[in-house]
Amino acid sequence: MRGSHAPTLEAVARVAGVSRSTVSRVINNLPGVSKRAKLAVDTAIAELRYVPNQAARNLVTRRTNSIALVVSERGDRVFSDPFFAKILRGVYAGMTGSRRQLVLLMDQDREDGALESYLCGGHVDGAVVVSLHRGDPLPARLVEAGLPVVLVGRPLSGIKVPYVDSDNFTGAAAAARHLIATGRRAIGTIAGPQDMAAGVDRLNGWQACVPEPGRRVAYSDFSVEGGARAMAELLAEFPDIDAVFAAADIIAVGALRTLAEHGKRVPDDIALVGFDDSVLATTTAPQLTTVRQDVEELGRTTTWHLLAQLSGDQPLPPSVLLPTELVERSST
Repeated sequence: MRGSHAPTLEAVARVAGVSRSTVSRVINNLPGVSKRAKLAVDTAIAELRYVPNQAARNLVTRRTNSIALVVSERGDRVFSDPFFAKILRGVYAGMTGSRRQLVLLMDQDREDGALESYLCGGHVDGAVVVSLHRGDPLPARLVEAGLPVVLVGRPLSGIKVPYVDSDNFTGAAAAARHLIATGRRAIGTIAGPQDMAAGVDRLNGWQACVPEPGRRVAYSDFSVEGGARAMAELLAEFPDIDAVFAAADIIAVGALRTLAEHGKRVPDDIALVGFDDSVLATTTAPQLTTVRQDVEELGRTTTWHLLAQLSGDQPLPPSVLLPTELVERSST
């Protein structure tokens, strides 16, 4: 709470020798102030130790100086997958110098509309939404409410909202071509969730390169347990399988566990490729050949797009696609 003897806007104006409105324009970073006047105001603020009343500024600017990072997953999933930690680091890095605060919101019971009400109730200036599933109404509701929003990942709903994504199709195709080049013929995949663009695009990229007679497919969520179950399904249904492309490193970790339990050697009996090039890829034995996507850059670029919207920059691209590349290690 500001004390009764705290310096006021009028006091700053008096010491700086300018009008009250000029002080206000300097504090709110508005144009139309000379360099000399700005220097005088900044000097007076420092001399008086003036602290702007943020609540009053928000009433004038209608801004909170906060943005939300909304992760549409349960907390246990968020904290167990290195992907989300890298996204958070990227978003945080993208906010550097913006003088904004970050609010982290994770999936919760949506039936009471509390999440939408919070986001649209003037608590944040915009939102970055990550790990979106098909049919999630949140982006459409935010757009309808006029809240600036950018998605991490291509939306499957067809809604027109800006997004930033990795080139999942090309990355998966590179993984499939690599396995074919090593002489593998019975090439399987553990596809990711088909209600997410990453799962759909990586499956399509793999299918574009693997001849149909040699395809073996199982499905998993983005978890170690899901990868282990899906690998067991592939081994039971296709005992001739000699290579697997897993749609994420975390899935590949589960696949490795099942392969070890079944006495399968990697890469001698079955070659394995992951996706992400997360910290998991270099902590497995053997280390994973994987498709690298720059997850931190994904977070940074998405944040840049949102901040550019809030600044009124025009024109902005409706989508940004970041490159991927194959990283060869000892699992193939």
